[in-house]
Amino acid sequence: MSKKSRPRVFVAVAFLALVLFASQSAPAAIWSNTELHLQYGALDVPSFAGGGDKDTTIFTLQHASGWKYGDNFFFFDVISSKNGGFNDTDTYGEWYSYFSTRKLAKKEEMKGALKDVRVIVGFNWDPDADVIKYLPGIGLSWKAKGFAFLNTDITLYIDDSVGIAGGGGAPSEDDTFMFDVNWAYPVNDKFSIEGHAEYIGERTNEFGGKVEGWILAQPQFRFWVSESVAVGIEYQYWMNKLGDGDTDENAVQGLLVWKF
Repeated sequence: MSKKSRPRVFVAVAFLALVLFASQSAPAAIWSNTELHLQYGALDVPSFAGGGDKDTTIFTLQHASGWKYGDNFFFFDVISSKNGGFNDTDTYGEWYSYFSTRKLAKKEEMKGALKDVRVIVGFNWDPDADVIKYLPGIGLSWKAKGFAFLNTDITLYIDDSVGIAGGGGAPSEDDTFMFDVNWAYPVNDKFSIEGHAEYIGERTNEFGGKVEGWILAQPQFRFWVSESVAVGIEYQYWMNKLGDGDTDENAVQGLLVWKF
């Protein structure tokens, strides 16, 4: 298989697996949570795509589940705006599988503040831009009072995109690393704060141009109107959006969540 064809093949396989995971009542799953999100707000357009901001709608399928030796998490976005080139109708997804060293070692509980050490296998993909990244790494799960979960993950950020030279959409990049904090904090039975914040290191693209390191934080503030429906907002802070040193985003999006 050529490098040029690999991203599309991985996307097709990953999306099929994603749908199967989301729709199954897997007997091996210890727990499972699947959500549909609708978000709407004015998001920045990076300067390399024309700048400014555009009203943007995002539909997200998000799934998390646990099994005997760890857990899985993925989301798949369909993004639509009237920018005429950037996020006009785009898709993007991420998948992470976590393998619990505590469960593999058959330990009931770890001592101290650490709940678990997890081995991470992940990938990110953007089929429209022919971009795929692999993210192997290590994660720490913490015992934190009041949190449903609190994790810190560090991974490599390995590029396997075909790049412009290979006939793809976006320039390929050097490899770097990612540090991510993700959490869920139920304030009470009606209100929760959850999300993640990541740092991805700077790198160089195939033309020798600098891709700035970025900080992306996406906390959600959810009010549960029923057991399965929440409304609220997602605040998005993105310093150096998509590696563009001229674009720092501060955006509030309306949020609707349906859990099933």
